[in-house]
Amino acid sequence: MKPFNRRSSVLTTLAACGLAASVVLSGCSAGQVSQTATQEPAVNGTSATAGPIALRNVHIRADQTKDYVQPGTEVELIFVAANTSPDVADKLVSITSDIGSVTLTGDGEVPVNGVLVVGSPDGQITPLESIEPADAAEAKVELSKPITNGLTYDFTFKFENAGETIVAVPISAGEAPRREEAAGSGGSAGEGGGH
Repeated sequence: MKPFNRRSSVLTTLAACGLAASVVLSGCSAGQVSQTATQEPAVNGTSATAGPIALRNVHIRADQTKDYVQPGTEVELIFVAANTSPDVADKLVSITSDIGSVTLTGDGEVPVNGVLVVGSPDGQITPLESIEPADAAEAKVELSKPITNGLTYDFTFKFENAGETIVAVPISAGEAPRREEAAGSGGSAGEGGGH
């Protein structure tokens, strides 16, 4: 009987040590920020806030075939404005930039707990398909200065209730040039000087 008790005692001690080790080891990551908690979504644009209004995927869509997109060119400003307020609707009043004049068309209303979608990002089905074209929101920029990829350009968004915010906006060429390049290379990864 004694060997059995000793063995039982050893097993109990080993189990207790294993439990203690798992508690200690699990405490090693306590209080740490997970890697995915700080990652940004894989979208073309940038993000900003103005009070309860969250601006997401803000970017300029411009086809750039030379060093710069030249003044006089009309480019598209694309973004989503989400209203996180539970009880106050808002409205996009204006957008201004020193790179050109911005023309807003359509309804700028941002409903309570709703969104305003301006333009349609490449590769996504627009939520405005069921809305009459006159109601679709768009923002066009008539360039007064040259712009280029790799830089950001300041735009000031003004909302009726949330006030103003300045957003540094990048350029996204969109998917069309990449698709045309792939089609022109015959679909072979080895041709066309790709990656």
